[in-house]
Amino acid sequence: MSVAAATLASLASCTRGEPPQWDAGAGVSLAVAALPLDAAPAALASSALADASSDEAPNGDTDGKLPQTHAQPDPASTAFQARAKALFDAIARDDIDHAMPSFFPLTAYAQVKAIANPAADWHGRLVAHYARDIHALHAGLGPHAASARFVAADVPMDRARWVDPGEEYNRIGYFRVFGTKLRGEVDGQPVAIDVYSLISWRGEWYCVHLSGVK
Repeated sequence: MSVAAATLASLASCTRGEPPQWDAGAGVSLAVAALPLDAAPAALASSALADASSDEAPNGDTDGKLPQTHAQPDPASTAFQARAKALFDAIARDDIDHAMPSFFPLTAYAQVKAIANPAADWHGRLVAHYARDIHALHAGLGPHAASARFVAADVPMDRARWVDPGEEYNRIGYFRVFGTKLRGEVDGQPVAIDVYSLISWRGEWYCVHLSGVK
């Protein structure tokens, strides 16, 4: 079953007492500016994406039982750059399944969130809004979106901070950063796609919200 189908099936299972719904409206942006474009990064090993499967926690934590760490993620890591490229390419293709390696893993989310049914929340709220944002951003790239080329991901590490337990319906902490940009080009013109927030699991950044919240 695809992630999109699983998400639809899980919508009915969400219960009261979960966090407020996120508003994906105003926080989605697509900026076009005269930015210098460097050469595209070297081809990334396919194993990096396999290791970042959304159904398995990263860094060998295949059953989601290894503990969180205080390691601050490195945005220059091969694994993160692979996930960033996968997300950019997924927006260009309008393909939610291709974007899932970039998303915060379900097994890790089940450990992090202090809510009654984290799996239902992950599928029915977070992934559903992630898919909606990908569709909207794809449309914003214009008629030649499929030809978009990824260049780099800019993560403002000076804004990253540790989120203590209890701040965001979380039972354990993580690093969070707002304001990441995925940079690329379409038809020779530079584009930048805003990523509202990334959070960490075991020293790696993952997307949790493409859009902002209210």
